[in-house]
Amino acid sequence: MKNLKKMSSGRKILIGIISLILILSAGGYAYVYTTLNKVNNIALDTNDLAINPNLNNQVDTTDIKNIAIFGIDSSDGQIGRSDSIMILTIDEKHDKLKVSSIIRDSYVEIPGREGKDKINHAYAFGTASGETNGGPTLAIKTLNKNFNLNIQDFISVNFSSLPKLIDSVGGIQVNITSEELKYINGYVDGLNTVNNTNSSRISSTGNQQLDGTQALAYSRIRYTSGGDFERSQRQRTVLTALFGKFKSASVTSYPSLLKDLLPLVDTNLTPTDFLSLAMKVNSLSISELAQDRFPRDNYGEGKLINGIYYYVFDIEETAKQMTDYIFLDK
Repeated sequence: MKNLKKMSSGRKILIGIISLILILSAGGYAYVYTTLNKVNNIALDTNDLAINPNLNNQVDTTDIKNIAIFGIDSSDGQIGRSDSIMILTIDEKHDKLKVSSIIRDSYVEIPGREGKDKINHAYAFGTASGETNGGPTLAIKTLNKNFNLNIQDFISVNFSSLPKLIDSVGGIQVNITSEELKYINGYVDGLNTVNNTNSSRISSTGNQQLDGTQALAYSRIRYTSGGDFERSQRQRTVLTALFGKFKSASVTSYPSLLKDLLPLVDTNLTPTDFLSLAMKVNSLSISELAQDRFPRDNYGEGKLINGIYYYVFDIEETAKQMTDYIFLDK
């Protein structure tokens, strides 16, 4: 399922922060560097990330940078659960920018835990350990152990804080389907109750202007016929629209937007790392963003195990497909 999205919108999905940095670079290196210090920097021990020392002997990883992207929704009733898991690949070797989505219910081994569990639980288990870097460390170890990716960097964004960001840019436009309309208002009502807000219900299908609460409600819908596949797409839709608004915002609004955005970001990347990545992205002579989702269709299925839903799949074949896609561009 290799989908291509125009860079004008696709790039904004998960690298909106980097795009903003590029724009802000015109204001001077010192200002950008200082602004980036607002992110919550969390150091990782690279010796504790399940790195495969033989990967470079199996596949050429030169000029390919992978960054794990976690969307954390701490208000979902779980501590630090990664509601969305993606891998951003800056592929200078093949002159491409790629994003790979991981199905959140994927049934995998989590290092240090008995048996298997949902991959999105890894971040929560790590956070519950009490260690400052526990969530991202265990989540990255889980990705590396199951898919042989040797990821060493991450960016986490708190989804539960999205309403404030979306409201700060005047809301976003989203196309609501008839199936989504059946469920969205239940989520709107729930968020209003929890957050003491008064966002209105959505009354019709088609393109709708959503405020922050409505947009978060939309991204949480999970019971449509497409299940988690469509839910992850809705999350990407919201992020695409949000970063699109950031990209089109006036220069004078950047300081305020970044003041709201960057404190919601946890990462082990330093300001210098961000600027270096931004330059790499800018150097790619591409007009499209490649996207894929793993496990791919026809290589797994949803199953109830002890009364709990999991997405069970062929782990060896999926790991090979990810290696081929990310490192070999197949």
